[in-house]
Amino acid sequence: MVSGHIHGNLPLFETRRAKGRALYRVFAASVFVCVVLIWVYRAIHIPGPGEDGRLGWIGLLLADLWFGLYWILTQALRWNRVYRNTFKDRLSQRHEEELPKVDIFVCTADPVIEPPVMVINTVLSVMAYDYPQEKLSVYLSDDGGSDLTFYALLEASRFAQHWIPFCKKFNVEPRSPAAYFASGGFGGNGDEEVAKVKKLYEDMENRITAAVKLGRISESICLEHKGFSQWDSFSSRNDHDTILQILIDGRDPNAKDIEGCAFPTLVYLAREKRPQHHHNFKAGAMNALIRVSSEISNGQIILNVDCDMYSNNSSSVRDALCFFMDEEKGNEIAFVQFPQKFDKVTKNDIYGSTLRVICEVEFSGLDGYGGPLYIGTGCFHRRDTLCGRKFTKGSRIEWRRESAKNTEESASELEARLKDLASCGYEDNTQWGKEMGLRYGCPVEDVITGLSIQCLGWKSVYYNPEREGFLGVAPTSLDQTLLQHKRWSEGDLQILLSRYSPAWYGLGRISPGLQMGYCTYCLWAPNSLATMFYSVVPSLYLLRGVSLFPQVSSPWFLPFAYVIIAMHFYSLVEFMWSGGTILGWWNEQRMWLYKRTSSYLFAFNDTISRLAGFSETTFIVTNKVSDPDVSQRYELEMMEFGTTFPMFTILATLAMLNLISLVWVVKKILTQVGIRFCEAMALQLLLCWVLVLVNWPLYRGLFLRKDKGKMPSSVTVKSAVLGLCVCTCSVLLY
Repeated sequence: MVSGHIHGNLPLFETRRAKGRALYRVFAASVFVCVVLIWVYRAIHIPGPGEDGRLGWIGLLLADLWFGLYWILTQALRWNRVYRNTFKDRLSQRHEEELPKVDIFVCTADPVIEPPVMVINTVLSVMAYDYPQEKLSVYLSDDGGSDLTFYALLEASRFAQHWIPFCKKFNVEPRSPAAYFASGGFGGNGDEEVAKVKKLYEDMENRITAAVKLGRISESICLEHKGFSQWDSFSSRNDHDTILQILIDGRDPNAKDIEGCAFPTLVYLAREKRPQHHHNFKAGAMNALIRVSSEISNGQIILNVDCDMYSNNSSSVRDALCFFMDEEKGNEIAFVQFPQKFDKVTKNDIYGSTLRVICEVEFSGLDGYGGPLYIGTGCFHRRDTLCGRKFTKGSRIEWRRESAKNTEESASELEARLKDLASCGYEDNTQWGKEMGLRYGCPVEDVITGLSIQCLGWKSVYYNPEREGFLGVAPTSLDQTLLQHKRWSEGDLQILLSRYSPAWYGLGRISPGLQMGYCTYCLWAPNSLATMFYSVVPSLYLLRGVSLFPQVSSPWFLPFAYVIIAMHFYSLVEFMWSGGTILGWWNEQRMWLYKRTSSYLFAFNDTISRLAGFSETTFIVTNKVSDPDVSQRYELEMMEFGTTFPMFTILATLAMLNLISLVWVVKKILTQVGIRFCEAMALQLLLCWVLVLVNWPLYRGLFLRKDKGKMPSSVTVKSAVLGLCVCTCSVLLY
């Protein structure tokens, strides 16, 4: 299906429906029938009062009901998938002279775990977009308030004079200097110029690295720019005035690169912080940027990227504008979301960091129902929709609109006047964080913001180009991955239980399919309860010889067998179609088990504690720095433990419990009960065996490895004792 024509113009983008939809729907219907049969079996075969296995059976009935209903929700992500394609040549032919201004927001929060060199590579990559430079403005929000980050940005502003014309001349991809020079794909033409620019970059990198190691800015450097004086009254990262510096003023006719061409505006902002004021994390930083940028450049399009997500495709702005500026469909589109993908992920993606199926399948399914979630990075917004404008059918966008900025003021005057817009008290008694800007009160503020925009009548678009638009830093250790998913799942569950819940806030405002899609992610955390039950109870009842599933010879065995085989086979096919490997799929299954029994369990517990008033919302920034040894083990696809991370104790205990159960039962089969026991307990044996097989990297970390990435001895002892105690109590109580 292709979007329609208007006034004889061909559309700027096309929309294609996924192939094989009818076949998939038949498959899904067959699975649903078997799921219902499993429910029926569970309901009519509950052991009587006093019979052993009754409690376990009722628990499995509830778990099967949960998994079945959750699976129905996930069909919204696959039922109506669509894929987009843009026509940038048509955009250039029709709209080159009226291309809108684009403001780009880059957010960082901590110079230690988000190194300044990484931050400026992201900044440089978006400054060098294939787009009219005078229409680009780049803003760096530094919630760490670090003079080291400011110094790095100052250095980047000077290097950009050489980097941007170099990128244009040689059509460089990607336009992050670090990623480009690391790729080695620049041989052949312009070797001399490449060497010159590379030397400039390395010199800049060395100066920044030296300053970071020193931990402060030297006096000689402080004299180079007036901006450093703003740190004279700096108390701490959580107690300081607004620091606003326009490093490159795009209005200044002297702001040119070495080729004499126009230069993008570049602004540094560290909003005011005071201990007595809640700063609302990233959402507060974004809202301060929205206000400040409206007075400096006032771009109609806003792109926000995390500081570790460099631009990998210099045409991304033009791709996004193909959606916004399409004459027929563009007026209803609020934001264009690119997938969150990662650089230097290993072949088999041991931590499932790529979220391959979510990016390649599920978000395309959401797009078929009115648009994907806003995930907080790699997203192009229309400024007016981000500020709370409602959709009005038939309204048109005037892309020739003049900017509201005051061209008479100097950069210094502008800085002084605009500091108040980023002050702590500016939002008091206003709609900021409620009806305007990003919404407050949730660790995943981006998701509720996107939902709020869609509930105002707007649509969003998911665009997944062949060449990735943005690439970030993937977690290289298990604790980083689990912590990241704990934050995501906790925030999503908070949304479900808040006034912004898609279950009721979205009722009648967005399509039922999109509501179901949102709920799929909002229910990640509660999935932990049913998964924990399945990971523990069947193995314990196996020890006691109590069957919780039908025998192989029973007709009721067939729906269980069909669901197990069909779902896992489809999952494998889907993963392989998305570009993964068989081993990568196996790693993905392991990670979903680990996340559900640790990250999601902690998220569920913390959310309930928060609702009960025992704790407050926290925002944890994922560490972007890895120890060289950790990185080396990651490249070898060795799972990283190495710390007494609380979630590791749970994972290790579950692994020990299942290993003890399997060894005990195998010994029992070989010496006592024989093959008839296997027929009666086939599915429980299979489940226990699969859980042990999945946990092989964990057993290696517990018992076999000697490197620093092995499981700490304290965790090994604790998990072994706990696992043995639980298994022993289960047998003795029987």
